[in-house]
Amino acid sequence: MRDRGIPCMLFRGGTSKGAYFLGEDLPSNVTERDRVLLSVMGSPDPRQVDGLGGAHPLTSKVAIVSKSSDRECDIDFLFCQVGIDKPMVDTTPNCGNILSGVAPFAIERGLIEAKDGVTSVKVRTINTGTIAELKIETPGGLVNYEGDARIDGVPGTAAPVVIDFLDAEGSVCGALLPTGNVKDKVAGIDVTLIDNGMPCVVLRASDLGRTGYEPRDQLDKDAELKRRLEEIRIPAGKLMNLGDVTNKVVPKMILIAQPKAGGHVSTRSFIPHECHASIGVFAAVTVATACVLPGSVAEGIANIPAGRDKSMSVEHPTGEFTVNLTVGGTKEKPVIERAGLLRTARKLFDGKTFAHGEALAAASRQAAE
Repeated sequence: MRDRGIPCMLFRGGTSKGAYFLGEDLPSNVTERDRVLLSVMGSPDPRQVDGLGGAHPLTSKVAIVSKSSDRECDIDFLFCQVGIDKPMVDTTPNCGNILSGVAPFAIERGLIEAKDGVTSVKVRTINTGTIAELKIETPGGLVNYEGDARIDGVPGTAAPVVIDFLDAEGSVCGALLPTGNVKDKVAGIDVTLIDNGMPCVVLRASDLGRTGYEPRDQLDKDAELKRRLEEIRIPAGKLMNLGDVTNKVVPKMILIAQPKAGGHVSTRSFIPHECHASIGVFAAVTVATACVLPGSVAEGIANIPAGRDKSMSVEHPTGEFTVNLTVGGTKEKPVIERAGLLRTARKLFDGKTFAHGEALAAASRQAAE
């Protein structure tokens, strides 16, 4: 019987894990492609027992990578959030954690020729148009995965992946502040609706009767809080130019409180219906951005470091996430000129994955074309 497997690599990217594919190995038709992805990830099924997914939003992710059609970039990257118990593949948002594995994967698959030392790869995210420059260690022209870099939410250490976002502002909603306001009131609650790489609804935990320091598992079981958050999220999505977000994974809901572990702001992030064990890359960048805007809901809560270059420590349930911002403009009207951060990534598996039924036939037709 002919081997009809699909080449695939598994990477841990930041605090997420996902399956990475070359675009040419998947059907070009979106419906057929999504059928393949649902099949190989084992969805819909709460356990994803018949696929590669890990039964959690942070481990049910896919990267589709190809040479960029933009002469200014090296790689095109399409992020797919694969539903777990629903047959859904959402390509609306971006994912900075999965992004951190794109450069290593591109080199491993021969899309990029690595330099001896450090290789820079400019990646265009198809979902949002965001362009990021990734720097990874490549001694002898080979990707290095071992190192001393540590990020909270991941055991052990690994080689650093340095990411600079070149134009994340308004990448999904069309503007940093899609309503034109630094603060709005939605469903009776003060919120900052903001998008600096990820559409987020930032709100004070105290306004919902929570401290913002509760353990992740406690918040994840808080049905009343989740109901209230959804009452805010649905109308907020329309205000943010996202339309009906009932079946979308954006906007993310971010509860903030004063820092308590030496950072600059404390967060609890909902993605959007589960409480995140840490916080997503673009959500961290977006929250840090909200903190430096005068009049946002973070005013009086976040501690803002002085100077043009600000290293913002965003606290989360399992540690902290440092976002580096370069802030220009004026004190009254700041402008975010640069957002950067450090991640790590590790190759976990390289081989072939197998869809079944019609999904497998779709992939085979693509390979034959």
